[in-house]
Amino acid sequence: MTRKKVALVTGATGVVGRNLIEHLCNLGDWEIAAVSRRKPEVACGVRHIPANLMDSGDCAAALGGLTDITHIFHCAYVEMPTRAAMVQPNLAMLANTVETVERSSRGLEHVLIMQGTKYYGSHLGPFKTPAKEDDPRHAPPNFYYDLQDYVSKRSAGKSWSWSAPRPHAVIGFAVGNPMNLSTVIAVYATLCKDLGLPLAFPGTDASYNALYQCSDAQLLARSMVWMATTPECANQAFNIINGDLIRWKNVWPAFARFFDMEAAPPCAMNLATSMADKGPLWKKLVARHGLKPYAYDEIVSWPYGDIVFSTGHDIISDTGKARRLGFHDVIGTEELFLQVFESYRKNRVIP
Repeated sequence: MTRKKVALVTGATGVVGRNLIEHLCNLGDWEIAAVSRRKPEVACGVRHIPANLMDSGDCAAALGGLTDITHIFHCAYVEMPTRAAMVQPNLAMLANTVETVERSSRGLEHVLIMQGTKYYGSHLGPFKTPAKEDDPRHAPPNFYYDLQDYVSKRSAGKSWSWSAPRPHAVIGFAVGNPMNLSTVIAVYATLCKDLGLPLAFPGTDASYNALYQCSDAQLLARSMVWMATTPECANQAFNIINGDLIRWKNVWPAFARFFDMEAAPPCAMNLATSMADKGPLWKKLVARHGLKPYAYDEIVSWPYGDIVFSTGHDIISDTGKARRLGFHDVIGTEELFLQVFESYRKNRVIP
């Protein structure tokens, strides 16, 4: 008899968590408990559990009654002003979740933690490319290291294993997620068009020309379930990328055509500063086009866009390890962006 699989998904409303939940729902043989402040907008039934994972007491009260969790997919994440400041709260969320579930769910089999190419120091400047999973760590702090060290040590001698996908620039349908590049571009284009401006690349010449990679949220979701349920993947990390590389200069004209705009060359700007006063304009656009009433500061994170569009070095990960163990999914990145833009339009997020 096939054993029941029950997933606990933290960060359930983010671009990773939301798309993972939808994939688990489509598989049909998973039960899902979703942890987030607000209930995820998904077309299937989930147990929604609001909880403050940084508070051990609140976490224990919210999750302590779950006795049947078999897999933890830890997608929760909190942004802080400095890399050092990110370690404690992100480690606390993971530790509180794992230790609570360990006590109540004796059938726990696997804990998956989200990582990314910042593991290799991609955020610090040029790094060895293509990056491989066994590349040496850079000098800390890096909370990815703390999370991996925690699950590696905690799982020793236990009945559960761990895994860690390392995507880059996750692209998918989700609103209110601080690290979703598709919303940055879509909202930026919408505002520029209303102001009668061309779609200028809002970053540096170096970024415009460098090689870059992205990860489809749905492809990532499939990889997460694959590595969490494949014994050969236990206690390892995997680079999970679309399978192609882009240069912004090559895909930017296609973005402009989608929004019926003229493409323009790089015009380096600080989006966090330049877009700070556009809230009233966005509110008018929402009313004029009958868009869903998401708050301006909820729908997009301009600082994240500034990070991406100022990256003037190649971002390349080697995906051979995942392929050798059986994960072969690929998708074209330009096609992916256009699909997600269309989903925003269909769901009345943008006009």
